[in-house]
Amino acid sequence: MPTRIIGFDPGLRNTGWGVIDMEGNHITYVDSGTARPPTDWTMADRLKALHDMLMMVLERYDPQEAAVEETFLNKNPGTTLKLGHARGVVLVSPALYGLPVAEYSAKSVKQAVVGTGAATKDQIGVMVRTLLPGCNPRSEDAADALAVAICHGHNRTHHTITQKALKR
Repeated sequence: MPTRIIGFDPGLRNTGWGVIDMEGNHITYVDSGTARPPTDWTMADRLKALHDMLMMVLERYDPQEAAVEETFLNKNPGTTLKLGHARGVVLVSPALYGLPVAEYSAKSVKQAVVGTGAATKDQIGVMVRTLLPGCNPRSEDAADALAVAICHGHNRTHHTITQKALKR
């Protein structure tokens, strides 16, 4: 029986999400998209809208596991802080849904999907389309989210073992 995995690429303007099914080493594309809260709303309302959008995606696809890309530091502290707010919503939404949530660095995701931690967005998009036949993400954010899900699919055994060890 396949395990359904959802990956997220957090952002306040655009949060990518991607859903895959994984059975053994076989990966199947399910769907992907981008949550875009209104930019002219207050911060609190934008974060609530992002949460509501993500909960709708979780309810629609009912995944068993979630993975989120870690935040990188920007030169602008204000931008980093805003991204941190969005990332908090992206982390808590699947947790509230009852899912285990794994986190991966951008370098780890690139390494898992492209084979190099220095891959470009274009290279990630090409490899996601190659690994998931029939997949054509409508945004770079959705392609990145699928890459996060693929990364988790390849690393999930390690995460499952670690989580079980921590619960003892």
